[in-house]
Amino acid sequence: MYDIAILWDWLGFAVRWLHVITAIAWIGSSFYFIALDLSLNRDIAGPADGEEWQVHGGGFYHIQKYLVAPKEMPEHLTWFKWESYATWLSGAAMLAVVYWVGAELYLIDPAKADLAVWQAVFISAASLAVGWVIYDYLCKSPLGNTPTTLMVLLFVLLVGMSWGYNQIFTGRAALLHLGAFTATIMTANVFFIIMPNQRIVVADLKAGRTPDPKYGKIAKLRSTHNNYLTLPVVFLMLSNHYPLAFGTKYAWIIAALVFLMGVTIRHYFNSMHARKGKPSWTWAVTVILFIIIAWLSTQRGYETYEEAETRELTVYEQRFADAAGYDAVHDIIMGRCSMCHAREPFWDNIRVAPKGVFLETTADITKHARQIYLQAGVSHAMPPANITGLEPQDREALIAWYRAGS
Repeated sequence: MYDIAILWDWLGFAVRWLHVITAIAWIGSSFYFIALDLSLNRDIAGPADGEEWQVHGGGFYHIQKYLVAPKEMPEHLTWFKWESYATWLSGAAMLAVVYWVGAELYLIDPAKADLAVWQAVFISAASLAVGWVIYDYLCKSPLGNTPTTLMVLLFVLLVGMSWGYNQIFTGRAALLHLGAFTATIMTANVFFIIMPNQRIVVADLKAGRTPDPKYGKIAKLRSTHNNYLTLPVVFLMLSNHYPLAFGTKYAWIIAALVFLMGVTIRHYFNSMHARKGKPSWTWAVTVILFIIIAWLSTQRGYETYEEAETRELTVYEQRFADAAGYDAVHDIIMGRCSMCHAREPFWDNIRVAPKGVFLETTADITKHARQIYLQAGVSHAMPPANITGLEPQDREALIAWYRAGS
């Protein structure tokens, strides 16, 4: 049984690695094409909507864009779709491996909503689908003709989801799910809108028909949305490593402000690429928003010591509380780990418990049994540089306890 924990952790690492690689490919191509489209020289004669000369890797590239389509179908056409699909699929796999299988540890917060595992997983999956349905309806409504109003409503939807996720899931899971919610919209844009519209244009070209420009217009609107949503999604995907982002009662407001930061940053670069100047005011706004976020992060929102001390243990936690060797493990953790992993750490220069993990009460320790096993038992990741002097026999005790509880 204990081997499964190690293999599962490596599986999570592998899926995360794949997700990062595919995300780099998708974001890189997305940023490149938005920048290319904005920077095209349109003061040229001919059927092309614009062109650009670029130099890279020792060669020169001559790029032309046709607003709807060229007169004839080219023999070779490169499609950009698998970067998006692979990013979403690997992200969904990571969500399942880490948050669904580990729901009792990473997803469910009994202090917020005492959910069964199946209920939490259902809410997690269903919310992603519901988000796309609402967003797609808004885009296909008359609001699609007023992009600014549509973007404001999209922001309202994201803020509402941010608040909702924080009412039922752990802070860490709430921000991660908001990122997955947004990424689902972005990939669905590619799969359900952008790619089908491009296929219609290609089919018209092959049949000798003149393509309708509305399909390109619709696809560009969705692509622009994706461009402005990318940076906040990256922040949310990284947030689970930083308790200052998720371990506060205002985490949902922090997430909302991050979306505004994404808009200000992208507006600067989009304006620059379009040769419309460099609106430096966007950086001032970004810095102000970041300062507000840093201040909000000081407003703690986690379970207090008294609440953790008196809360009834979950089935998962009780299993490890009853496991052989728990009393010895409790003493080891109190003497070697809790000075940093406390709600108010008293180790010099540590202001917030690493990863937002508290190890002060029985509820704390048993909740994080698997992490203790992997990071302080099987591996020597904790304590860092073994600064508190965790002895080999202590690590063996942690391993034996986890195996007994498993």
